[in-house]
Amino acid sequence: MAELQKDFLFILIKSLTTSEKRQFKLFVNRLGINVDAKFLLLFSEMDKMKEYDENIVIEKKISTKQQLSNLKAHLYKQILVSLRMNPSHQNYRIQLREQLDFANILYQKGLYKQALKILDKTKQTALELDEKSIASEIIDLEKVIESQFITRSIEGRADELIRQSKAISKQNQYTTDLSNLSLKLYSEMLTHGYVKNDEDRQKILEIFNTQIRNIKPVKLNFTEKLWYYKAHVWKNQLFQDYKYTLKYAYLWVDLFHQNPEMIFSHPVWYIKGNTYLLKILFLYGNIDVLEKHFKNFNDTVSSQNFAQNENLQSLIFLTYSNTLMNIHFIKGEFFTGTKLIPEIELKMEKLRDKIDEHHFMILYLKMAAMLFGSKKYRESIHYSMKIIESKGNVQEDLLFHTRILILMSKHESGNDEDYDEFIKATLKFALKMKKPEAFHFESIDFFKNLNNLVLSKRQEAFEAFDQKLELFSKNEYYRRSLLYIDIHGWVKSKVQHVDVIEIIKQKVKYKRK
Repeated sequence: MAELQKDFLFILIKSLTTSEKRQFKLFVNRLGINVDAKFLLLFSEMDKMKEYDENIVIEKKISTKQQLSNLKAHLYKQILVSLRMNPSHQNYRIQLREQLDFANILYQKGLYKQALKILDKTKQTALELDEKSIASEIIDLEKVIESQFITRSIEGRADELIRQSKAISKQNQYTTDLSNLSLKLYSEMLTHGYVKNDEDRQKILEIFNTQIRNIKPVKLNFTEKLWYYKAHVWKNQLFQDYKYTLKYAYLWVDLFHQNPEMIFSHPVWYIKGNTYLLKILFLYGNIDVLEKHFKNFNDTVSSQNFAQNENLQSLIFLTYSNTLMNIHFIKGEFFTGTKLIPEIELKMEKLRDKIDEHHFMILYLKMAAMLFGSKKYRESIHYSMKIIESKGNVQEDLLFHTRILILMSKHESGNDEDYDEFIKATLKFALKMKKPEAFHFESIDFFKNLNNLVLSKRQEAFEAFDQKLELFSKNEYYRRSLLYIDIHGWVKSKVQHVDVIEIIKQKVKYKRK
Protein backbone atom coordinates (compact mmCIF):
# COMPACT_ATOMS: atom_id res chain seq x y z
CA MET A 1 0.00 0.00 0.00
CA ALA A 2 1.07 3.62 -0.10
CA GLU A 3 3.85 3.83 2.51
CA LEU A 4 2.33 6.08 5.15
CA GLN A 5 5.69 6.56 6.87
CA LYS A 6 6.82 8.52 3.83
CA ASP A 7 6.27 12.26 3.68
CA PHE A 8 2.96 13.09 1.96
CA LEU A 9 4.33 16.22 0.31
CA PHE A 10 7.33 14.33 -1.04
CA ILE A 11 5.06 11.60 -2.48
CA LEU A 12 2.86 14.27 -4.10
CA ILE A 13 5.84 16.02 -5.70
CA LYS A 14 7.26 12.74 -6.99
CA SER A 15 3.88 11.88 -8.53
CA LEU A 16 3.89 15.03 -10.68
CA THR A 17 4.52 14.69 -14.39
CA THR A 18 6.93 16.98 -16.22
CA SER A 19 4.04 19.05 -17.59
CA GLU A 20 2.45 19.33 -14.12
CA LYS A 21 5.75 20.60 -12.65
CA ARG A 22 6.04 23.12 -15.47
CA GLN A 23 2.47 24.29 -14.89
CA PHE A 24 3.11 24.66 -11.16
CA LYS A 25 6.08 26.96 -11.79
CA LEU A 26 4.04 28.98 -14.30
CA PHE A 27 1.21 29.17 -11.79
CA VAL A 28 3.58 30.45 -9.09
CA ASN A 29 5.10 33.04 -11.44
CA ARG A 30 1.64 34.18 -12.54
CA LEU A 31 0.89 34.96 -8.90
CA GLY A 32 3.81 37.35 -8.99
CA ILE A 33 5.64 35.44 -6.28
CA ASN A 34 9.36 36.07 -6.04
CA VAL A 35 11.35 33.21 -7.58
CA ASP A 36 13.25 32.97 -4.31
CA ALA A 37 10.07 32.38 -2.29
CA LYS A 38 10.80 29.75 0.32
CA PHE A 39 8.03 27.34 -0.69
CA LEU A 40 9.29 27.39 -4.29
CA LEU A 41 12.84 26.70 -3.11
CA LEU A 42 11.46 23.84 -1.02
CA PHE A 43 9.67 22.47 -4.08
CA SER A 44 12.85 22.53 -6.19
CA GLU A 45 14.91 20.87 -3.46
CA MET A 46 12.40 18.10 -2.77
CA ASP A 47 12.02 17.48 -6.50
CA LYS A 48 15.76 16.68 -6.67
CA MET A 49 15.67 14.20 -3.78
CA LYS A 50 15.42 10.46 -4.35
CA GLU A 51 14.39 9.94 -0.72
CA TYR A 52 13.02 12.65 1.51
CA ASP A 53 15.61 14.05 3.93
CA GLU A 54 14.49 16.87 6.20
CA ASN A 55 18.06 17.61 7.27
CA ILE A 56 19.01 18.73 3.74
CA VAL A 57 16.23 21.35 3.77
CA ILE A 58 17.41 22.70 7.11
CA GLU A 59 21.14 22.60 6.21
CA LYS A 60 20.47 24.66 3.05
CA LYS A 61 18.61 27.18 5.24
CA ILE A 62 15.45 26.92 3.16
CA SER A 63 13.55 26.75 6.43
CA THR A 64 14.10 26.33 10.12
CA LYS A 65 12.90 23.15 11.80
CA GLN A 66 10.16 25.12 13.56
CA GLN A 67 8.85 26.73 10.35
CA LEU A 68 9.16 23.70 8.09
CA SER A 69 5.77 22.18 8.92
CA ASN A 70 3.89 25.37 7.95
CA LEU A 71 6.01 25.85 4.84
CA LYS A 72 5.30 22.29 3.68
CA ALA A 73 1.56 22.73 4.31
CA HIS A 74 1.57 25.92 2.22
CA LEU A 75 3.48 24.23 -0.63
CA TYR A 76 1.12 21.23 -0.52
CA LYS A 77 -1.90 23.54 -0.88
CA GLN A 78 -0.36 25.52 -3.76
CA ILE A 79 0.43 22.30 -5.68
CA LEU A 80 -3.18 21.11 -5.28
CA VAL A 81 -4.52 24.48 -6.47
CA SER A 82 -2.24 24.25 -9.50
CA LEU A 83 -3.36 20.67 -10.23
CA ARG A 84 -7.01 21.69 -9.94
CA MET A 85 -6.46 24.14 -12.80
CA ASN A 86 -4.79 21.50 -14.97
CA PRO A 87 -7.09 20.45 -17.86
CA SER A 88 -6.02 16.81 -17.46
CA HIS A 89 -7.59 16.76 -13.98
CA GLN A 90 -10.80 18.45 -14.98
CA ASN A 91 -13.92 16.32 -14.79
CA TYR A 92 -17.62 16.98 -14.68
CA ARG A 93 -17.78 16.97 -10.85
CA ILE A 94 -15.10 19.66 -10.59
CA GLN A 95 -16.86 21.61 -13.33
CA LEU A 96 -20.25 21.32 -11.58
CA ARG A 97 -18.77 22.48 -8.28
CA GLU A 98 -16.98 25.30 -10.05
CA GLN A 99 -20.30 26.52 -11.46
CA LEU A 100 -21.85 26.26 -7.97
CA ASP A 101 -18.96 28.35 -6.61
CA PHE A 102 -19.54 30.95 -9.35
CA ALA A 103 -23.23 31.11 -8.45
CA ASN A 104 -22.32 31.63 -4.77
CA ILE A 105 -20.04 34.52 -5.70
CA LEU A 106 -22.77 36.14 -7.83
CA TYR A 107 -25.29 35.68 -5.00
CA GLN A 108 -22.95 37.34 -2.50
CA LYS A 109 -22.61 40.29 -4.88
CA GLY A 110 -26.40 40.57 -5.01
CA LEU A 111 -26.59 39.46 -8.67
CA TYR A 112 -29.50 37.08 -7.98
CA LYS A 113 -30.83 36.57 -11.51
CA GLN A 114 -27.38 35.74 -12.85
CA ALA A 115 -26.81 33.32 -9.97
CA LEU A 116 -30.17 31.60 -10.57
CA LYS A 117 -29.45 31.25 -14.28
CA ILE A 118 -26.16 29.46 -13.59
CA LEU A 119 -27.79 27.30 -10.90
CA ASP A 120 -30.67 26.19 -13.14
CA LYS A 121 -28.35 25.16 -15.97
CA THR A 122 -25.93 23.41 -13.60
CA LYS A 123 -28.80 21.61 -11.85
CA GLN A 124 -30.07 20.16 -15.12
CA THR A 125 -26.58 18.85 -15.93
CA ALA A 126 -26.20 17.39 -12.44
CA LEU A 127 -29.55 15.58 -12.72
CA GLU A 128 -28.65 14.21 -16.16
CA LEU A 129 -25.41 12.83 -14.69
CA ASP A 130 -27.31 11.49 -11.66
CA GLU A 131 -25.22 13.66 -9.33
CA LYS A 132 -27.99 14.18 -6.81
CA SER A 133 -25.77 15.38 -3.95
CA ILE A 134 -24.61 18.35 -6.02
CA ALA A 135 -28.15 18.88 -7.33
CA SER A 136 -29.36 18.97 -3.71
CA GLU A 137 -26.79 21.66 -2.85
CA ILE A 138 -27.90 23.67 -5.87
CA ILE A 139 -31.56 23.48 -4.86
CA ASP A 140 -30.66 24.56 -1.31
CA LEU A 141 -28.95 27.68 -2.70
CA GLU A 142 -31.91 28.32 -5.02
CA LYS A 143 -34.20 28.22 -1.98
CA VAL A 144 -32.00 30.73 -0.16
CA ILE A 145 -32.04 33.12 -3.12
CA GLU A 146 -35.77 32.73 -3.81
CA SER A 147 -36.57 33.38 -0.14
CA GLN A 148 -34.71 36.72 -0.33
CA PHE A 149 -35.45 37.86 -3.83
CA ILE A 150 -38.79 37.45 -5.60
CA THR A 151 -37.72 36.69 -9.15
CA ARG A 152 -41.17 35.80 -10.57
CA SER A 153 -39.12 34.06 -13.27
CA ILE A 154 -41.28 30.92 -13.25
CA GLU A 155 -44.83 30.58 -12.09
CA GLY A 156 -45.13 28.20 -9.14
CA ARG A 157 -41.39 28.41 -8.51
CA ALA A 158 -41.72 27.51 -4.82
CA ASP A 159 -43.81 24.41 -5.57
CA GLU A 160 -41.30 23.29 -8.19
CA LEU A 161 -38.34 23.60 -5.81
CA ILE A 162 -40.23 21.77 -3.05
CA ARG A 163 -41.11 18.94 -5.45
CA GLN A 164 -37.52 18.64 -6.70
CA SER A 165 -36.16 18.79 -3.17
CA LYS A 166 -38.44 15.99 -1.93
CA ALA A 167 -37.68 13.76 -4.92
CA ILE A 168 -33.90 14.19 -4.59
CA SER A 169 -34.08 13.74 -0.82
CA LYS A 170 -35.81 10.37 -1.30
CA GLN A 171 -33.28 9.24 -3.89
CA ASN A 172 -30.41 10.39 -1.68
CA GLN A 173 -31.83 8.31 1.16
CA TYR A 174 -31.84 5.24 -1.10
CA THR A 175 -28.24 6.00 -2.09
CA THR A 176 -27.14 6.48 1.53
CA ASP A 177 -28.78 3.24 2.71
CA LEU A 178 -27.41 1.17 -0.17
CA SER A 179 -23.92 2.69 -0.08
CA ASN A 180 -23.76 2.10 3.69
CA LEU A 181 -24.80 -1.51 3.15
CA SER A 182 -22.25 -2.04 0.39
CA LEU A 183 -19.48 -0.51 2.47
CA LYS A 184 -20.39 -2.65 5.48
CA LEU A 185 -20.36 -5.86 3.41
CA TYR A 186 -17.07 -4.90 1.79
CA SER A 187 -15.63 -4.22 5.25
CA GLU A 188 -16.80 -7.66 6.43
CA MET A 189 -15.07 -9.27 3.47
CA LEU A 190 -11.75 -7.52 4.12
CA THR A 191 -11.88 -7.90 7.91
CA HIS A 192 -13.27 -11.40 8.42
CA GLY A 193 -13.09 -12.98 4.97
CA TYR A 194 -15.68 -15.33 3.52
CA VAL A 195 -18.36 -16.95 5.67
CA LYS A 196 -17.11 -20.18 7.18
CA ASN A 197 -20.23 -21.48 8.94
CA ASP A 198 -23.98 -20.99 9.37
CA GLU A 199 -23.44 -18.46 12.16
CA ASP A 200 -21.37 -16.22 9.88
CA ARG A 201 -23.99 -16.59 7.15
CA GLN A 202 -26.84 -15.56 9.45
CA LYS A 203 -24.93 -12.50 10.61
CA ILE A 204 -24.42 -11.30 7.01
CA LEU A 205 -28.06 -12.01 6.13
CA GLU A 206 -29.25 -9.88 9.05
CA ILE A 207 -27.01 -6.99 7.97
CA PHE A 208 -28.22 -7.32 4.38
CA ASN A 209 -31.94 -7.79 4.97
CA THR A 210 -32.19 -4.94 7.47
CA GLN A 211 -31.15 -2.44 4.80
CA ILE A 212 -32.50 -4.04 1.64
CA ARG A 213 -36.06 -4.90 2.66
CA ASN A 214 -37.35 -1.34 2.16
CA ILE A 215 -35.71 -0.85 -1.23
CA LYS A 216 -37.85 -1.15 -4.35
CA PRO A 217 -35.55 -1.71 -7.37
CA VAL A 218 -38.10 -0.33 -9.86
CA LYS A 219 -37.82 3.10 -8.20
CA LEU A 220 -34.05 3.26 -8.36
CA ASN A 221 -32.09 5.52 -10.69
CA PHE A 222 -28.61 4.81 -12.04
CA THR A 223 -26.61 5.51 -8.88
CA GLU A 224 -28.99 3.60 -6.58
CA LYS A 225 -29.04 0.63 -8.96
CA LEU A 226 -25.25 0.68 -8.99
CA TRP A 227 -25.09 0.48 -5.19
CA TYR A 228 -27.88 -2.12 -5.20
CA TYR A 229 -25.89 -4.40 -7.52
CA LYS A 230 -22.66 -3.80 -5.56
CA ALA A 231 -24.36 -4.86 -2.32
CA HIS A 232 -25.57 -8.09 -3.96
CA VAL A 233 -22.14 -8.81 -5.45
CA TRP A 234 -20.40 -8.43 -2.11
CA LYS A 235 -23.05 -10.39 -0.22
CA ASN A 236 -22.79 -13.32 -2.62
CA GLN A 237 -19.00 -13.11 -2.59
CA LEU A 238 -19.12 -13.48 1.18
CA PHE A 239 -21.42 -16.49 0.75
CA GLN A 240 -19.16 -17.89 -1.98
CA ASP A 241 -22.29 -18.14 -4.09
CA TYR A 242 -20.69 -17.61 -7.47
CA LYS A 243 -23.85 -18.12 -9.49
CA TYR A 244 -25.45 -15.02 -8.00
CA THR A 245 -22.18 -13.12 -7.79
CA LEU A 246 -21.91 -13.61 -11.54
CA LYS A 247 -25.52 -12.53 -12.07
CA TYR A 248 -25.12 -9.22 -10.22
CA ALA A 249 -21.64 -8.55 -11.61
CA TYR A 250 -23.22 -8.88 -15.10
CA LEU A 251 -26.01 -6.48 -14.07
CA TRP A 252 -23.42 -4.05 -12.67
CA VAL A 253 -21.43 -3.92 -15.91
CA ASP A 254 -24.53 -4.04 -18.11
CA LEU A 255 -25.94 -1.01 -16.26
CA PHE A 256 -23.02 0.99 -17.66
CA HIS A 257 -23.48 -0.41 -21.15
CA GLN A 258 -27.15 0.63 -21.03
CA ASN A 259 -26.01 4.11 -19.94
CA PRO A 260 -22.72 4.53 -21.85
CA GLU A 261 -22.33 8.17 -20.84
CA MET A 262 -21.94 6.95 -17.25
CA ILE A 263 -18.85 4.90 -18.17
CA PHE A 264 -16.96 8.16 -18.58
CA SER A 265 -18.70 9.84 -15.62
CA HIS A 266 -18.03 6.97 -13.18
CA PRO A 267 -14.90 5.27 -14.61
CA VAL A 268 -13.76 3.82 -11.26
CA TRP A 269 -16.99 1.87 -10.76
CA TYR A 270 -16.95 0.71 -14.37
CA ILE A 271 -13.47 -0.74 -13.81
CA LYS A 272 -14.47 -2.27 -10.46
CA GLY A 273 -17.57 -3.90 -11.97
CA ASN A 274 -15.47 -5.49 -14.69
CA THR A 275 -12.90 -6.57 -12.11
CA TYR A 276 -15.51 -8.65 -10.28
CA LEU A 277 -17.08 -9.95 -13.48
CA LEU A 278 -13.74 -11.09 -14.92
CA LYS A 279 -12.72 -12.67 -11.61
CA ILE A 280 -15.94 -14.70 -11.35
CA LEU A 281 -15.68 -15.79 -14.99
CA PHE A 282 -12.17 -17.02 -14.15
CA LEU A 283 -13.53 -19.07 -11.24
CA TYR A 284 -16.09 -20.61 -13.61
CA GLY A 285 -13.27 -21.46 -16.00
CA ASN A 286 -15.21 -20.51 -19.15
CA ILE A 287 -12.35 -19.26 -21.29
CA ASP A 288 -14.36 -18.06 -24.31
CA VAL A 289 -16.69 -15.85 -22.27
CA LEU A 290 -13.80 -14.58 -20.14
CA GLU A 291 -11.72 -13.58 -23.17
CA LYS A 292 -14.73 -11.89 -24.79
CA HIS A 293 -15.42 -9.68 -21.76
CA PHE A 294 -11.71 -9.04 -21.28
CA LYS A 295 -11.50 -7.69 -24.83
CA ASN A 296 -14.57 -5.49 -24.29
CA PHE A 297 -13.01 -4.09 -21.13
CA ASN A 298 -9.66 -3.35 -22.79
CA ASP A 299 -11.34 -1.71 -25.79
CA THR A 300 -13.35 0.59 -23.52
CA VAL A 301 -10.60 1.67 -21.13
CA SER A 302 -8.15 2.31 -23.97
CA SER A 303 -10.62 4.43 -25.97
CA GLN A 304 -9.97 8.15 -26.40
CA ASN A 305 -13.05 9.15 -24.39
CA PHE A 306 -12.05 7.19 -21.30
CA ALA A 307 -10.58 9.38 -18.56
CA GLN A 308 -6.85 9.04 -17.99
CA ASN A 309 -5.29 9.70 -14.59
CA GLU A 310 -2.94 7.93 -12.16
CA ASN A 311 -5.73 6.43 -10.08
CA LEU A 312 -7.53 4.96 -13.07
CA GLN A 313 -4.31 3.69 -14.58
CA SER A 314 -3.45 1.79 -11.39
CA LEU A 315 -6.94 0.22 -11.27
CA ILE A 316 -6.78 -0.72 -14.96
CA PHE A 317 -3.32 -2.22 -14.41
CA LEU A 318 -4.60 -4.43 -11.57
CA THR A 319 -7.61 -5.67 -13.54
CA TYR A 320 -5.59 -6.20 -16.71
CA SER A 321 -2.65 -7.99 -15.04
CA ASN A 322 -4.78 -10.23 -12.84
CA THR A 323 -7.07 -11.21 -15.69
CA LEU A 324 -4.22 -11.84 -18.13
CA MET A 325 -2.54 -14.17 -15.63
CA ASN A 326 -5.89 -15.83 -14.88
CA ILE A 327 -6.34 -16.60 -18.58
CA HIS A 328 -2.93 -18.30 -18.65
CA PHE A 329 -3.89 -20.25 -15.50
CA ILE A 330 -7.12 -21.51 -17.08
CA LYS A 331 -5.30 -22.65 -20.19
CA GLY A 332 -2.42 -24.14 -18.21
CA GLU A 333 -0.02 -21.85 -20.08
CA PHE A 334 2.42 -21.47 -17.20
CA PHE A 335 5.59 -21.09 -19.24
CA THR A 336 4.02 -18.33 -21.37
CA GLY A 337 2.58 -16.71 -18.24
CA THR A 338 5.97 -16.42 -16.54
CA LYS A 339 7.12 -14.13 -19.37
CA LEU A 340 4.65 -11.52 -18.08
CA ILE A 341 6.30 -11.30 -14.66
CA PRO A 342 9.18 -8.84 -15.39
CA GLU A 343 6.86 -6.34 -17.10
CA ILE A 344 4.23 -6.60 -14.34
CA GLU A 345 6.88 -6.15 -11.62
CA LEU A 346 8.26 -3.07 -13.36
CA LYS A 347 4.78 -1.54 -13.47
CA MET A 348 4.16 -2.50 -9.84
CA GLU A 349 7.26 -0.59 -8.77
CA LYS A 350 6.08 2.53 -10.60
CA LEU A 351 2.67 2.32 -8.95
CA ARG A 352 3.93 1.33 -5.48
CA ASP A 353 2.49 4.41 -3.78
CA LYS A 354 -0.90 4.01 -5.47
CA ILE A 355 -1.70 0.32 -4.89
CA ASP A 356 -2.44 -1.17 -1.49
CA GLU A 357 -0.37 -3.99 -0.03
CA HIS A 358 -3.10 -6.64 -0.36
CA HIS A 359 -3.34 -6.24 -4.15
CA PHE A 360 0.44 -6.42 -4.41
CA MET A 361 0.41 -9.71 -2.51
CA ILE A 362 -2.31 -11.14 -4.79
CA LEU A 363 -0.08 -10.43 -7.79
CA TYR A 364 2.92 -12.00 -6.07
CA LEU A 365 0.89 -15.11 -5.23
CA LYS A 366 -0.15 -15.48 -8.87
CA MET A 367 3.45 -15.08 -9.98
CA ALA A 368 4.52 -17.73 -7.47
CA ALA A 369 1.77 -20.10 -8.66
CA MET A 370 2.72 -19.45 -12.30
CA LEU A 371 6.36 -20.27 -11.56
CA PHE A 372 5.31 -23.42 -9.68
CA GLY A 373 3.36 -24.57 -12.74
CA SER A 374 6.48 -23.91 -14.82
CA LYS A 375 8.48 -26.15 -12.46
CA LYS A 376 10.61 -23.18 -11.36
CA TYR A 377 10.28 -24.08 -7.71
CA ARG A 378 13.12 -21.95 -6.33
CA GLU A 379 11.67 -18.83 -7.99
CA SER A 380 8.19 -19.79 -6.79
CA ILE A 381 9.41 -19.91 -3.20
CA HIS A 382 11.16 -16.55 -3.70
CA TYR A 383 7.91 -14.80 -4.67
CA SER A 384 5.94 -16.66 -2.01
CA MET A 385 8.32 -15.38 0.65
CA LYS A 386 7.57 -11.79 -0.41
CA ILE A 387 4.05 -12.44 0.89
CA ILE A 388 5.10 -14.28 4.06
CA GLU A 389 7.57 -11.53 4.96
CA SER A 390 5.19 -8.68 4.13
CA LYS A 391 4.63 -6.21 6.95
CA GLY A 392 1.29 -5.11 5.53
CA ASN A 393 -2.20 -6.22 6.49
CA VAL A 394 -2.65 -9.35 4.37
CA GLN A 395 -5.66 -11.70 4.64
CA GLU A 396 -5.08 -14.83 6.71
CA ASP A 397 -6.38 -17.18 4.00
CA LEU A 398 -3.96 -15.73 1.47
CA LEU A 399 -1.05 -16.13 3.88
CA PHE A 400 -2.01 -19.71 4.71
CA HIS A 401 -2.29 -20.78 1.09
CA THR A 402 1.00 -19.10 0.28
CA ARG A 403 2.53 -21.39 2.91
CA ILE A 404 0.86 -24.37 1.25
CA LEU A 405 2.36 -23.34 -2.10
CA ILE A 406 5.81 -23.18 -0.47
CA LEU A 407 5.35 -26.70 0.92
CA MET A 408 4.29 -27.93 -2.51
CA SER A 409 7.39 -26.30 -4.03
CA LYS A 410 9.67 -27.76 -1.37
CA HIS A 411 8.25 -31.24 -1.97
CA GLU A 412 8.61 -31.02 -5.75
CA SER A 413 12.13 -29.60 -5.64
CA GLY A 414 13.33 -32.01 -2.96
CA ASN A 415 14.51 -28.99 -0.97
CA ASP A 416 13.73 -30.18 2.56
CA GLU A 417 16.49 -28.27 4.31
CA ASP A 418 14.10 -26.42 6.64
CA TYR A 419 10.96 -28.42 5.76
CA ASP A 420 10.14 -29.52 9.32
CA GLU A 421 10.71 -26.04 10.73
CA PHE A 422 8.42 -24.56 8.11
CA ILE A 423 5.71 -27.14 8.94
CA LYS A 424 5.92 -26.11 12.61
CA ALA A 425 5.74 -22.42 11.69
CA THR A 426 2.69 -23.08 9.48
CA LEU A 427 0.94 -24.97 12.28
CA LYS A 428 1.72 -22.13 14.68
CA PHE A 429 0.27 -19.67 12.14
CA ALA A 430 -2.92 -21.76 11.71
CA LEU A 431 -3.46 -21.90 15.47
CA LYS A 432 -3.32 -18.10 15.61
CA MET A 433 -5.87 -17.66 12.80
CA LYS A 434 -9.17 -16.11 13.83
CA LYS A 435 -11.20 -19.06 12.62
CA PRO A 436 -8.97 -22.01 11.69
CA GLU A 437 -10.87 -24.86 10.03
CA ALA A 438 -10.41 -28.59 9.53
CA PHE A 439 -9.07 -27.96 6.01
CA HIS A 440 -6.12 -26.01 7.41
CA PHE A 441 -5.06 -28.71 9.86
CA GLU A 442 -5.69 -31.60 7.43
CA SER A 443 -3.41 -29.88 4.92
CA ILE A 444 -0.67 -29.37 7.48
CA ASP A 445 -0.90 -33.00 8.66
CA PHE A 446 -0.69 -34.21 5.07
CA PHE A 447 2.57 -32.37 4.37
CA LYS A 448 3.97 -33.23 7.79
CA ASN A 449 3.43 -36.97 7.25
CA LEU A 450 4.35 -36.91 3.56
CA ASN A 451 7.99 -36.09 4.18
CA ASN A 452 8.37 -38.96 6.63
CA LEU A 453 6.99 -41.63 4.28
CA VAL A 454 9.03 -43.91 2.07
CA LEU A 455 8.42 -43.45 -1.64
CA SER A 456 6.20 -46.55 -1.90
CA LYS A 457 3.80 -45.16 0.72
CA ARG A 458 3.53 -41.62 -0.66
CA GLN A 459 1.13 -42.68 -3.39
CA GLU A 460 -1.28 -43.96 -0.75
CA ALA A 461 -0.98 -40.64 1.14
CA PHE A 462 -1.84 -38.66 -2.00
CA GLU A 463 -4.86 -40.89 -2.69
CA ALA A 464 -6.12 -40.55 0.89
CA PHE A 465 -5.72 -36.75 0.84
CA ASP A 466 -7.43 -36.59 -2.57
CA GLN A 467 -10.51 -38.22 -1.04
CA LYS A 468 -10.52 -35.69 1.81
CA LEU A 469 -10.24 -32.79 -0.64
CA GLU A 470 -13.20 -34.23 -2.57
CA LEU A 471 -15.26 -33.99 0.61
CA PHE A 472 -14.05 -30.45 1.29
CA SER A 473 -14.95 -29.38 -2.25
CA LYS A 474 -18.58 -30.42 -1.67
CA ASN A 475 -18.82 -28.20 1.41
CA GLU A 476 -19.84 -24.68 0.38
CA TYR A 477 -17.82 -23.12 3.22
CA TYR A 478 -14.56 -24.73 2.05
CA ARG A 479 -15.08 -23.98 -1.61
CA ARG A 480 -13.07 -20.78 -1.51
CA SER A 481 -10.15 -22.45 0.25
CA LEU A 482 -9.59 -24.74 -2.72
CA LEU A 483 -9.44 -21.83 -5.19
CA TYR A 484 -6.47 -19.84 -3.85
CA ILE A 485 -3.91 -22.46 -4.82
CA ASP A 486 -5.04 -25.48 -6.82
CA ILE A 487 -3.75 -27.96 -4.25
CA HIS A 488 -6.50 -30.36 -5.29
CA GLY A 489 -5.34 -30.28 -8.92
CA TRP A 490 -1.77 -30.90 -7.79
CA VAL A 491 -2.82 -33.85 -5.61
CA LYS A 492 -4.91 -35.30 -8.47
CA SER A 493 -1.91 -35.06 -10.79
CA LYS A 494 0.03 -37.23 -8.35
CA VAL A 495 -2.82 -39.72 -8.05
CA GLN A 496 -3.23 -39.96 -11.84
CA HIS A 497 0.52 -39.79 -12.60
CA VAL A 498 0.14 -36.88 -15.02
CA ASP A 499 1.46 -33.33 -15.19
CA VAL A 500 -0.62 -30.80 -13.24
CA ILE A 501 -1.15 -28.92 -16.52
CA GLU A 502 -3.22 -31.84 -17.81
CA ILE A 503 -5.49 -31.65 -14.74
CA ILE A 504 -6.01 -27.93 -15.30
CA LYS A 505 -6.84 -28.39 -18.97
CA GLN A 506 -9.51 -30.91 -18.04
CA LYS A 507 -11.33 -28.16 -16.14
CA VAL A 508 -11.38 -25.62 -18.97
CA LYS A 509 -14.84 -24.97 -20.36
CA TYR A 510 -15.31 -23.81 -23.93
CA LYS A 511 -18.55 -22.64 -25.50
CA ARG A 512 -18.27 -22.99 -29.23
CA LYS A 513 -20.95 -22.08 -31.72
